Parts: sequence; structure tokens; C-alpha cells
Amino acid sequence: MKNRFKPLRKVGLASAVIIAATTFSSLLINTASAASSDNNVEWAGLFHDQGPMYDSAPEPSSTTAVTLKFRVLKGDITSANIKYYDSADSGYHWVPMNWIANDATGRYDYWTGTIPASASTKYYRFQINDGTATAWYNAKGASSSEPTAQDFYILPNFKTPDWLKNGAIYQIFVDRFYNGDTSNDIATGTYPYGYNSPAQFKSWGSTPYASSGYSNSEVFFGGDLTGVNQKMNYIKNTIGANIIYLNPIFKSPSNHKYDTQDYMTVDPMFGSNATLQTLSSGIHSTSNGPKGYLVLDGVFNHTGDNHLWFNKYGANSTTGAYQSQSSPYSSYYTFQAWPNAYSTFLGFNTLPKLNFGASGSAVRNVLYNNTNSVAKTYLNAPYNIDGWRLDAPQYADAGGNNGSNSTNHQIWTEFRSAVKSVNPNSAIIGEYWGDANAWTAQGNQWDSATNFAGFTQPLSRWITGKDYSNNASSLTTTQFDSMLANTRANYPTNVQQVMSNHLSNHDIPRFGTRAGGDIWKTYLALIFQMTYVGTPTIYYGDEYGMQGGADPDNRRTFDWSQGTTTNSAVALTKKLISIRNSYPALRTGSFMTLLTDDMNNLYSYARLDNTNRIAVVLNNDSVSHSVTVPVNKASMADGSTVTDKISGNVYTVSNGSVTLTVDGHYGAILVQ
Repeated sequence: MKNRFKPLRKVGLASAVIIAATTFSSLLINTASAASSDNNVEWAGLFHDQGPMYDSAPEPSSTTAVTLKFRVLKGDITSANIKYYDSADSGYHWVPMNWIANDATGRYDYWTGTIPASASTKYYRFQINDGTATAWYNAKGASSSEPTAQDFYILPNFKTPDWLKNGAIYQIFVDRFYNGDTSNDIATGTYPYGYNSPAQFKSWGSTPYASSGYSNSEVFFGGDLTGVNQKMNYIKNTIGANIIYLNPIFKSPSNHKYDTQDYMTVDPMFGSNATLQTLSSGIHSTSNGPKGYLVLDGVFNHTGDNHLWFNKYGANSTTGAYQSQSSPYSSYYTFQAWPNAYSTFLGFNTLPKLNFGASGSAVRNVLYNNTNSVAKTYLNAPYNIDGWRLDAPQYADAGGNNGSNSTNHQIWTEFRSAVKSVNPNSAIIGEYWGDANAWTAQGNQWDSATNFAGFTQPLSRWITGKDYSNNASSLTTTQFDSMLANTRANYPTNVQQVMSNHLSNHDIPRFGTRAGGDIWKTYLALIFQMTYVGTPTIYYGDEYGMQGGADPDNRRTFDWSQGTTTNSAVALTKKLISIRNSYPALRTGSFMTLLTDDMNNLYSYARLDNTNRIAVVLNNDSVSHSVTVPVNKASMADGSTVTDKISGNVYTVSNGSVTLTVDGHYGAILVQ
């Protein structure tokens, strides 16, 4: 999957030595401010990432040279070099680095080198030398031998949306959020749109489980788009989120709408296409709070079996593929034996898989290529949505296959071209539960992915001792930090910055339940969520610690008695988003580990840019701890002060550190 590493693996150790020997003879090594060799590179001082302090152009154009900065302990090394692979000539190149300055504490040296501009993709790592000793450094960190994977990226002309980097997402499962229009409520015992299972309408606050004789998927509470619009003040101002992501809203017989019946029609239980236009206008308006953005759920891998193209129950006037092999939609699906044996999504026969066919096929055209395709219609006026979250996109394929091959990547490359042709600043967020490198690291498919592996899972295991499926599985602080570092290294920096970081979502048990109902664990999780790399994504209700087990219990109705800043977790969410909005370093700055303390369950890290140095301190123990944080690693000088933006307390840096007391399952955000 990690195609970017294949070129580096093609050259073996012997070849690498030959290249190094022939290339180094021409390097001019600047040894200014370098100590005499002690043949020992101090790993503790090494640092680089692609934040604004260390990379002059994290999102370069093809005409932008990239100047890289590398940090070492003062006087520790005799030379440093950048080694990069250039896809244009499938070759390696060396750039000698020069010493330029010390940091604010005088503890560190900075060395720089420049990779010339071009349109080609490049991957780079650093070689650090002290006399006869050599260390290597790439996105995974320092190593004694040359790494073969997880290098830093230069992807010219690949840009992820700035509004997604700088925003906070609020995810809404529409039926369970707020009932703003009771006139579109469905009655118990009726059959939604000709489906073969009856609906059950329940009162707000009731259990989401169906009564006997009904299906969990056919339980409705009346939440709708008007309700979302009516709660815009809560989302934008009480919480402070500025991006709304809606679970599917198109016509479908279920409450979750992942079994689409008609992509071009908003589900009547949620309102109408006009209601969607009103909602989009309200989100984008600045009269009700900051300008917002709207992301819709694109369920393009499969349809429902009552979709007008399939029409299994004959509820639509069209002749569907299930009804006749002469249907104009027969090629949209893959039949092994017509009509009852057909390719499905994960074996669910209510979800027939779409057959994307070859480039230019009818399915590709109707979903994203045509001017009036599904994807382009909603990106254009009058809807003007800002992006698509793709449901199970790795399974999209031709001929009933289940994706993850060249056809799948071709589909999403075409999809990106189609979407960006309408709005270059639109977002494409792929649902993926593992390493989404294959879809994000080439710069030609998704902007972002759901960060189960790099955020939801490690955070859940560290704080709750449970994985995201609510099974016992714990991490020490050191293991937590290592898991974060390893998963960050899977992605270009501009992808890391827009990864969707959620505590819960509609597919996993609620964080509040995994935390055993301990609201302090939710506090701690929120502090991390709002200060870590990526786009914080709040699943409605997580901001007050909503409880819920596996589907459908994770889709309870919102308790509006908790939807106020008199709820301490809601108030903290509002404060944390405000802090995040105030400091770009928390959104696009470097990430640097400062402290891991397994005995006391303490963790500290820095977020850095050219304006601010911020140290975040987290206490994952049940009791308060005094913690001494080595903030000089983040270039905070002795005698300078930092302010905890949560408590307001001010601390002075002394002997390279700040000492403070942090409550159990809580944290501090120390800003300088």
C-alpha cells in the first residue's frame, strides 16, 4: 500500500553505500558552530517535521523550492545532509546542510538545506553526522541505520482545504438530533417508500432499540434538517464548531439512510431539497456566528435494494435492474445469477454493490463525471455544499470486486478531479479504519480520512483502557506516544492536519460508555482532541459525555437539557475550541513530545509555530500530580512565562522546566 517507499527499497545497502561514496566527494560541508567530533550524535536533540518552523513550504507549487530546517543540540554535530528520492528520475540526491543559528534558549543549533523546485513527487530523510558516528531521521524519528519507510513528503500542487485544517467538525445523525418539523414525522406501522419493513415512531428520549415486530433500522424519532437549522446557534456559538457533517440525508427507508433510494431527493422525513438549501445558507451565513461549512455523506459504493436503479420491491416507476435484464440500469450492478444472486456490500443483500465499470461508465458518469452528477449537483448552487465524506470508499470497484486495487484508486482519482473542478477548496474525506496512506499520500485522491487508527483507537486505549469496540485493551503513556508517532508518519503533513479525529461516531460505542461514565475522562479526551494534530470531530452528544453502546445504542437522541454551557463538559468544549481558534500552532504547528511518564500516567507535548510555543500537559491518572515539564525542548527560555489558557495560571520557566499541578484526568495548555 505504501507506494512511496517502493523506490527506496529498490536500492540495497551495497548500492546505497556506492551512491553515498560517489556523492559525498562533491559535498561542501559547513562546520560553523560545530563542536570537535566526539563521534556521538545526541538523539535527544534531533527534531524536524513539516510544520511552519521547519519547512518553508509545506504545500509547495511546482515552482517553489523547499528550504528545510533541522534541529540538533548545540555544537553536537559536524555535518548534516538531506537525502531525497525524486520520482522524476527515480534517483537519489544529496543536499548538504549549513548551520544558521541557535534557538532562543541557546541549547540547540539549526541547520538548513534547500530542495530545488520541480513538479515531481519527492521523499526525504536526514543524515546527521558527528565524526564517524551517523544517525538518520525521517517522519518516524531517529534511527541508527538508514530507514526504508515513512520518509517526509514533498508533493507539489497537492493542497488540502485550509478551512478543514482550521475548523472543528460537528457530526449529526439527523434523526436523533432535533425534531424541528413534526409535520414530516412518519407514523408507526407505515412502510417507508414501499419498503418491506414497517416503521416504528418513538418519543424523544426513548431507547433506540425496536419493539418486537420492528427493525432497529426502522425506528424513527423525527429529527430533521429544520431541526439542525434551528440549533445552528448551539453548534456555532455554544459549542463553537464551524463545520457540520451530516450522516446520509437522501431518500431511504431506514433511519441511517445508508441504503439510498434516490440520490437526487432529500428524504421527506428530513425535509425537502429546499430545506437543504436553507440549511446550507444558514451554515454559510455570518449573521448567526462564524461562517460555516457543510459536508454530506456520499454513499457511493452501494445503494439500497429499493433504489430506483435496482427497484427490488417495485416501489419506483422505473424498471430496475432487479426487475428486468433489459433495464437501462442492468449494468449498474453485478449479477451472478439474475435476479437473486448479486454482489452486495459486505454480504448484506439489502445493499447491492454498484458496478463502476471502466472509466467513462454510466455509473461513474452519474455519480461524479456529468455536470448534473450527484457529486457535482450538491457542490454547485443552490446547495453549495463544501465537501463529501465517502462511506466505505475502499470497496468501490467494477464487476462486483471489493476494491483496494488499481480500479478503486482510478475511481477516486477521477472523483477528485471531478469534485475539485467544481470547487478546488472542497473536501474529500474517506472513511477508513486503518492506514489510509494509499488514498492520501499520492496527492490525487482523498484529502483526509477518518482517523480511527491514529486517534480514536490510541486515545480510547490510553484513557479508558478499552479499544473503540469497548473491549479491554490498554496502553501505557509511552506506548500511546509511540502509536501516535507511527500513525502520523503514514501521512503527508497537510493530510495529518485534516484527519478527522473523533472520540465516537455512529459505528462504535460512545466514548462516554467506554469511559465508564466518568466525565473527567471525557474532559481529558476533549483537551487532547482540541490540541492534537488533525481536525477535531465531535459526534453529537460527545461534548456532554453522551452514553451509548454498539449500534443502535450509539445513536440515542440528543438530550437537550444538557445542551448548554451550564453543563461543565459543554463549557469546556466551547473554551477549548476558542483556545484552538486563537492559536494557529494548535492547528498547523509542529508536534513534539516533551514528556512520557508511565508511572504517573503523565504526557506532555508541544505545538509550535513561528509565533507561539505551546506545551500541553495531560494527567491520565485519577489523582492530581505535580509535574515538571522540560519546556526548553520547545525552546522556552529560562525567565520567560507561560499561561495556562484553561485555568489562567501563569508559570515561570526555571532550569529549563515548568512545574505545575494537574488534576486527575485533566490537563493544561501552557502558551508562550
